[in-house]
Amino acid sequence: MNGYDSFSTLLRHEIPGRDFVIEWRTGRSGLAVMAPHGGGIEPGTSETARSIARGLHTFYHLDGRKRKHNAALHITSTLFDEPAAQALAAASWKIMTLHGCTDEDADVFLGGLDTGLRRLCAEALSEAGFTVAAHPIFRGTQPENLCNRGRAGMGVQLELSLKLRRRLFRGMDRLGRRFPTAVFHSFTEAIRRALDQETLRVPPKPDLRTDPR
Repeated sequence: MNGYDSFSTLLRHEIPGRDFVIEWRTGRSGLAVMAPHGGGIEPGTSETARSIARGLHTFYHLDGRKRKHNAALHITSTLFDEPAAQALAAASWKIMTLHGCTDEDADVFLGGLDTGLRRLCAEALSEAGFTVAAHPIFRGTQPENLCNRGRAGMGVQLELSLKLRRRLFRGMDRLGRRFPTAVFHSFTEAIRRALDQETLRVPPKPDLRTDPR
């Protein structure tokens, strides 16, 4: 599954702007929604993360744009060290990462160290009619996992099953993903409701202009 062990290694083999594009913008909530394996790497995660973030939350994705073999661009979440992603993570209180998997036991597999936010997501998704489980392997509980690198030291990882992602768009190719379905809107609204509750608990960011003494 893992194509590269670092972003610097990826850059030695792939061409920015042709093989991949990195896009990001900052939000005001203190929360970040990130798709480190976006575009053609784990199709559907970029579009879903962007919709969840909208204008309120920070958004980031690495968009795989190779004509084929986009999985080669994959850097595992514990080793993901692209500089913009690292900076955004360090500046955020908590991070939600979106991934794609092929497991079929549930629509969404929730992981990460933040049990409270996982519970909010599980409740919102279940109320919207989606099935939720813990992934047997991809649990996102390592402190160095991208989802746990915010200032709080804990976040949430969502693994979207292939069967769910196929329901979110008209098609799974780049053109088809331009046309989200009603299921897509139901899913992203559910996650936004969970993040709305979490936003109320984000502490003020320290004012670095103030002398700590």
